[in-house]
Amino acid sequence: MKKFLVLSAVIAVALLTACKGQENVAKEPSALEVIMTRTSIRAFTGEPVAKEQLETILKAGMAAPTAINMQPWRFVVVTDKAKIADIFGQGPRSGMFTTAGAVIVVCGQTTSMRKPFGQPDAPETEQPNIFWYEDCSAAAENILLAAHAIGLGAVWTAGYPAQERIAPIAEALGLPQNVVPLCIIPIGVPAENPEPKDKWKPENIHWEQW
Repeated sequence: MKKFLVLSAVIAVALLTACKGQENVAKEPSALEVIMTRTSIRAFTGEPVAKEQLETILKAGMAAPTAINMQPWRFVVVTDKAKIADIFGQGPRSGMFTTAGAVIVVCGQTTSMRKPFGQPDAPETEQPNIFWYEDCSAAAENILLAAHAIGLGAVWTAGYPAQERIAPIAEALGLPQNVVPLCIIPIGVPAENPEPKDKWKPENIHWEQW
């Protein structure tokens, strides 16, 4: 009987310890939770973002859907504080760049060398990537979600098609002629915690037809 009581006590302590351990483990947010709670962050602490974190975020970007698997996205990652300030540190909203740990410029390659669609025996020629804008937008959204999922903040700032915005950035980054900046995403440790906006509007949904 004593052995039974001792064994029961040991099992109870083990279970209690295991339960406490589980309570201390942070629960990973689900994909839906990440989507529903993501919001734009425009103020950062200035802390750097680890290269491993940036690579995780970029892998998520490259996991986006892409027409005919063209993958026209290209990314320029800027982490040097002086360079960030020089390229992006102008204007009334420059603080969200100069306090960020990194800036990712999501670009689209507008043409590529390939065979014409449906002509496997034809020679490769320079063909337009007509869906680069959609593909790179999907990649940019994945980047925003991935940053939020690992505890960082980010915000999409417009580039394309405003030539007055993308031309100086393309020049400063030395982009090839057929590579266009779609958007500029500052990423970093959040210095603010805004509530996500409720954008659910059933009136914008039409079932079966308009």
